Amino acid sequence: MSQDNAFQVPAGNISIEQEIKRSRFITSIGRAPDKQQAIAFIGRIRSTYPDANHHCWAYVAGNPFDTVQIGMSDDGEPQGTAGKPMLSILQHRKIGEIVVVVTRYFGGIKLGTGGLVRAYSSSVQMALQTLPLAEFVALAAAQITLPYPYEDRIRRLLEKMQVTIKDVTYQDCAVLLVEFPVTMGIELERQLGDQTKGEAQYILIGN
Repeated sequence: MSQDNAFQVPAGNISIEQEIKRSRFITSIGRAPDKQQAIAFIGRIRSTYPDANHHCWAYVAGNPFDTVQIGMSDDGEPQGTAGKPMLSILQHRKIGEIVVVVTRYFGGIKLGTGGLVRAYSSSVQMALQTLPLAEFVALAAAQITLPYPYEDRIRRLLEKMQVTIKDVTYQDCAVLLVEFPVTMGIELERQLGDQTKGEAQYILIGN
């Protein structure tokens, strides 16, 4: 992954609350690698607060530089006062795989369109200040086929390089299904060739 496309993702779920002119604003944030998981998270928040007046939401499912999997909703608030400013904050922060829901319990005092934009924006900003984040690491998968005499040596190599062995099958040779950071692929292939005198077969999966 290039430095220009580096981004962060939520390292956990959080929920915080603030009160503005008697209205309660509860902000819930979770991780959403895809649209389906974002929608599922929104549904869980609705179930948690079934008597709330509004559940406004926004999500950036996947890479924040890819606008294909984004979504937002004002959920009954005046158009453009909730979902859009919430989404804008997420995109400005370049946070990916994230979904945020701001649940509102109306307190009887109208905030006006400007007040609503400020309320929903500040709710998201406050939550992001406490949200634990992690650097996104793109993973690749490969199949490694090697003669049995090299298996122990290659297992030690993979452990040293922190490559995860997902599955092993034994046929005429040992066949290992592995997973590793994309940026490690070239070095892994080189090391396999050196350690097995070119006898290991290395095939990327899904490429």
